[in-house]
Amino acid sequence: MQASPSPGGENWRPSDMGKFLVRTLLSGVVLATGCTGPAIDELLPPFRSELLRLATAAERDERFAVRGVDEWLFLGSELRHLSVGRFWGADATTVSRARRLDDADPIPAILDFKRQLDVLGIELLLVPVPPKATIFPEKISNAFTIPIPVPRLDPDHQDFYDQLRSDGIDILDLTDLFLRERFHPEGPLYCRTDTHWSGTGCTTAAIAIAEAIRTRAWFAEINTQRFGAAWYSTMITGDLTREGGVPGPREEVRLRGIITGTNSERAPVVPDPTSPIVLLGDSHNLVFHAGDDMHAAGAGLPDQLAFELGLALDVVAVRGSGATPARVNLLRRAQSNPDYWSQKRLVIWCFAARELTESAGWRAVPLTP
Repeated sequence: MQASPSPGGENWRPSDMGKFLVRTLLSGVVLATGCTGPAIDELLPPFRSELLRLATAAERDERFAVRGVDEWLFLGSELRHLSVGRFWGADATTVSRARRLDDADPIPAILDFKRQLDVLGIELLLVPVPPKATIFPEKISNAFTIPIPVPRLDPDHQDFYDQLRSDGIDILDLTDLFLRERFHPEGPLYCRTDTHWSGTGCTTAAIAIAEAIRTRAWFAEINTQRFGAAWYSTMITGDLTREGGVPGPREEVRLRGIITGTNSERAPVVPDPTSPIVLLGDSHNLVFHAGDDMHAAGAGLPDQLAFELGLALDVVAVRGSGATPARVNLLRRAQSNPDYWSQKRLVIWCFAARELTESAGWRAVPLTP
C-alpha cells in the first residue's frame, strides 16, 4: 500500500527546491571538472548503431522493451528514434512511423497549432520530454563507453529545437538540466523499469517550467494559493516489465505528494477546467497523477506545477500519443464548452520526444469547432 504525504511536508516551499537545485547544479559542475572522453563525432556512430541493433532485435522478438545495464530497461521505439538521425523536412518520410506520409513531418502541425493559438491570443510553451536513453546512455549497453559528465548525444533534437525557435516557437529543452540532475538525491530522474520520468523527474521539470511561466506579465494578475508537499516512497511495477516487455523486479520510487487542505480535509489537487493554463500531452502528464496504471495520484507533473505556480491546471492528456490524439481531445473540450478558450492564457504542450518519429502521425487539428 502506498504511503501518504506527511503533514510536516506542508512547510516545504517552491523556492526551497529551486535553491536546492542550484546548490546541486553547482556541486555537479565542480565534480565534473577535468573529466574528458571521446569527441561526440566519434561516439555518435557506435552509439546509434547499438541503439538500432537493440531496437531491431526487440521488434524481431516482438518485444517493446530492451534490457539494459544494472536492471535498467528501455523502450525499443525510443532507441530507434535516437538512431535515425534527422527526422523533419525532407527526411521525415524516410524515418517516421506515421501512417500517412503527409503526416510524417512534425513541424507543419506544430506551426499550425501555434498559429491557431496566436489568433486566440493564447501562448504556447513546447516541452519535449528528453528520452531516458539520452539522460542515462551508460545504462543501455556495455558495447560503448560513455564519458562522465555525460555529453548530449541528441544533436538532431538540438537542431530541430533551433529550427522551431527560428519559426517562433517557445520551446523549453530540459535535456541539459536533466543531464546535470540525472542522479537526484531523491532518486534518478527516470524510472528504471518504466517508460516515464520518475517522481524526481517530473518535479525537476515542473520547477523549470514554472520558472519559465512566472516571468510572463499576465501571470502577476493570477490569483494563487499555497499547497502542501511531502516526499514519500512507494513501489511500482514498471510498464516495461509487463506483458510484451521484459521481466523485471518491482521498483521503489520517491514521489513528492502535493495536497490541498489540512488534517482530515487533505486531498490531492483536482485539475481545474477553468484554469488559465492548459497542460496538454501524453502520459508523462498522467504518470503519478491519474492513479491506477499510472502508479499513483497527487504526485505527477500537474500536481508539481500546481505546487510551484500556486494554481491548479486544466489537464488534457492521453495515455496514447501526445502528437495528434491529445490535440483531438483538446478540440473535444472546446466543442463541449463554447467559452472554453475565453480565459486561457497558455498551453503547455508536453510529450515524449520520441513521438517526433514514433507516433502515428502529425495531423493539423482545429482548436475551435
